[in-house]
Amino acid sequence: MKRAGIALAPVLALAWSTLAWSEDLAIGIAAPLSGPFSQLGRQIQRGADTASSLRTDEEIILRVEDDRCSEEGGLAAARSFAEMDVKAVVGFVCTVAMEAALPILNKAGIPVLTPAVRTVSLTQKDESKKSTVFRLAPRTSDEVDAVSDILTRRWRDAFFAIVDDGTIYGRELAEGLRLRAKDAGLDPVFVDGFRPQLENQSGLARRLRKAGATHVFIGGDRDDVAVIAQDAEELGIDLEIAAGEALRAAPGPVKLKPGILMIGLPDWKDISDRAILADFELGESETDGYMLPAFAATQIAAEALIEARESERPVSDVLTSTTYSTIIGPIAFGTDGELKENPFRLFRFNGTTFVETP
Repeated sequence: MKRAGIALAPVLALAWSTLAWSEDLAIGIAAPLSGPFSQLGRQIQRGADTASSLRTDEEIILRVEDDRCSEEGGLAAARSFAEMDVKAVVGFVCTVAMEAALPILNKAGIPVLTPAVRTVSLTQKDESKKSTVFRLAPRTSDEVDAVSDILTRRWRDAFFAIVDDGTIYGRELAEGLRLRAKDAGLDPVFVDGFRPQLENQSGLARRLRKAGATHVFIGGDRDDVAVIAQDAEELGIDLEIAAGEALRAAPGPVKLKPGILMIGLPDWKDISDRAILADFELGESETDGYMLPAFAATQIAAEALIEARESERPVSDVLTSTTYSTIIGPIAFGTDGELKENPFRLFRFNGTTFVETP
């Protein structure tokens, strides 16, 4: 793998310059490198290794541990990091491993930057304490918030309906939107559930037409959205359809119609610095999953460690005081360790891919 040249893109102007330090600063990499989740672990390790290899000095070093996505693995990784005097940890895919590791890491004063774990309870909600967990991944509640915020603004003057498939995922999205619409003084013309995984949803489409709906949010998976859209079109019903992140699933037997809206996460490959990826000769498959978020987390950790050492401040304080330029764009954390900006955005399907739309 090639090392990056001197003329790096502006996105990498983090703190990569050569400085004289009396000792190395170690970043721990926690990832499941064995077992059923090893593919995800390799994505995290590749991202961290690639970000680290951009450096032209040797001050920042990586210490990799297999957390095995288990309680025992998380404990073992945390103990190793504490013994190795690691200053920050990047990684974790599974909540159980991270929960097991946190008491040891917190006691040692080692903050964690996770590109994957969404569990809300892991970040600090007590304002009297400082967070030790910094999440590049969204919270489990961020999708509900984004659906509710975006659609209540966009459909303020529309005759909109809300339907869901009865699953926890679909119902939470639908109920979140319904409550936010109610708070905004908006009433859907139709609220109902539907039976998922049917080959025909023309009955639901007719009920939407009878209710006078021109817009509908579907709390369900990609296949159901595709079937509902197809049946509505065949019945001559003109609907603006929106759904959540589940639309990024692999295509099913019914093609998704162009024009369908998705509230979801960006495809990080679409907004990453392609010149840097090309310099490392990384193919499409090698930047899948958690690779790019782990790359960004390692960039942030490295800059934060350097700044903390220079300013003699705790790493956690530094992490909440800066907006970081990364391979996937600017990232800033609140004092609770969460992203300051909800990463979910609005996209429209163009028949091939989802394109961000105002």
